[in-house]
Amino acid sequence: MNTTTKLPGATAIHARLGLHPVINAAGTFTPLGVSRSSPAVADAVAQSLQEFFVIDELQALACRALADWSGAQAGAVTHCVSAGITMAVAAAMAGDTPQAVAALPDSRGMPGKVVLPAGHAIDYGHPILTDIRLAGATPVLAGKPQHCSAQDLEQALAQDAVACLLLVSSRLVRGQGPELATAVRLAHARGVPVIIDGAAQDLRVPELLASGADAVLASAHKYLASPTAGLVVGTADFVRAFRAQEKGIGRAMKAGKEAIVGVLAALEQRAALDLPAWRDAQRRKVEAFVDALAPIAGLHAEALPDPAGMPFSRVVVSVDDAPQTGWTAPWLAGRLRDGTPSIRVMEHALAHGQLVLELVPLRDDEIDAIVRALVRARDACPGVPAR
Repeated sequence: MNTTTKLPGATAIHARLGLHPVINAAGTFTPLGVSRSSPAVADAVAQSLQEFFVIDELQALACRALADWSGAQAGAVTHCVSAGITMAVAAAMAGDTPQAVAALPDSRGMPGKVVLPAGHAIDYGHPILTDIRLAGATPVLAGKPQHCSAQDLEQALAQDAVACLLLVSSRLVRGQGPELATAVRLAHARGVPVIIDGAAQDLRVPELLASGADAVLASAHKYLASPTAGLVVGTADFVRAFRAQEKGIGRAMKAGKEAIVGVLAALEQRAALDLPAWRDAQRRKVEAFVDALAPIAGLHAEALPDPAGMPFSRVVVSVDDAPQTGWTAPWLAGRLRDGTPSIRVMEHALAHGQLVLELVPLRDDEIDAIVRALVRARDACPGVPAR
């Protein structure tokens, strides 16, 4: 297909399957397919699908590659971070004892309380508490959703906790909690291992490990852009216990050959990435988009650094609400969503009159298509307030 004339967001596979093309400006969002793999990663995966492997050998190779990438003692690949949470909790409960591994999720006779700040009890498509309960564990919430002090966390840890789960998220985590290093110190003082869910934070994994956590979980299919896979990196003992769960409940959460090979290929590409140049390219992309929106009446665009510390900015588009004409943030997001191609944006700030866009995976033609769609939307509302 001629890429100079095709509809932005459309591919041959969309046409063959009769699916609508999508421009994903909503970030690494699972319901939209998360990310785009590079040709090199896609080729490695395609080759793996036509071959046989000893999976333990692939996992051993991934263990070394993940350790080199993260600075951890060891690593492993599982199906996704949701699976990783369940397996990490199971590892904290059962260790690598075969009888205990086989028993879960029947946790009778095992310690099974997992502490997390109340504001970390999020729903990211399903409740994170479900991930904990799937292992046979019981969540214990520390503090209140708006605030969890170090004392709140310490009191919860005193309830025979088997693990402490902490989240790093740009927009889902609520309230204020103790610093990661403080939380890790408090947990370790009671002999409680710490698991950090850093699903979308693969660029920050070494920083998260520096907190002293026993295990850090990250999605390989977000900014690493591998096939769907979850990564765990941490101490050798914890990763060994994590892998042991594959003989129990982790069997349903295993990573296939294509996922592990895709992770290895993605890690090779990350090792070769010129991060300063990449950051500069992302900055220029955001600046150009903000400039392109400046002439559009009724909109104000600005760059917003990633709230969780990832090395790029998003674009916040504030809408000058004019309900009498229909010009509101929810209307605008719906118009973008219902167009062709379907343009998806982050919708968590619509009630505040804002659309949030992440441009990281988008091509120039897709960004131009978003600008054109916004202009068409403005033209459809003649009563839009003038600048």
